Amino acid sequence: MSTTAPPSLLSVRDLTVRYGQIEAVKGITLELREGEITTLVGANGAGKSTTLLALSGLLRQKTGQIRFAGEDISRLPPHQIVARGLVQVAEGRAILTTMSVRENLELGAYTRRDDEARIRQDFEQVLGLFPRLKERLDGFAGNLSGGEQQMLAIGRALMARPRLLLLDEPSMGLAPIIVQDIFRTLHQINQQGITIFLVEQNVRQALKLAHRGYVLENGLITLHGKADTLARDPRVLQAYLGG
Repeated sequence: MSTTAPPSLLSVRDLTVRYGQIEAVKGITLELREGEITTLVGANGAGKSTTLLALSGLLRQKTGQIRFAGEDISRLPPHQIVARGLVQVAEGRAILTTMSVRENLELGAYTRRDDEARIRQDFEQVLGLFPRLKERLDGFAGNLSGGEQQMLAIGRALMARPRLLLLDEPSMGLAPIIVQDIFRTLHQINQQGITIFLVEQNVRQALKLAHRGYVLENGLITLHGKADTLARDPRVLQAYLGG
């Protein structure tokens, strides 16, 4: 008996992004299905972060179209994209170090227009996901460990009530045991109904977590398919998983 694929939440067609004369993303096409985790993997400099920045409106594409929940968002400013439910956790976390943990989390809800009770409920849910943040609510975010800062960056993004969460290298610079914690939490977040697009250099972990994946090389999609199929592909094994 065949199963119906989940509906598309975000589709990208022929996306090209340039830095001056340098073409960093070269006409890629991809689709993110609602309720799934999709990963974009590749080497340093492949164009992964550039792709996320274009989806978030922080970089303008040269050509191509980005549709989110059926709407063309290709020319929307970043704050309007966030308000529609597409939220990015930046590479390097980008937390505000001289503000408290509480203030960072509250800032995540700045685009929301719903009532305070719902925002408070989401605040408590974030603290349930990340109990360490609850212990440090009134301390400076800059005093957190690297893993705690990553938790804060994800928690702040969740305060915006995303339908689609973009994550750029969440494991970067973290100890393996903390990476395991972060990836377990991402699985929990997805189980709550949030679609995730994960850019990650830890290819083994990313393909283990994701439903589907894309391989980006020199600005081009070279492979795509189910994550477990990609994890067994000889080309992926040789290039990213040690043969």
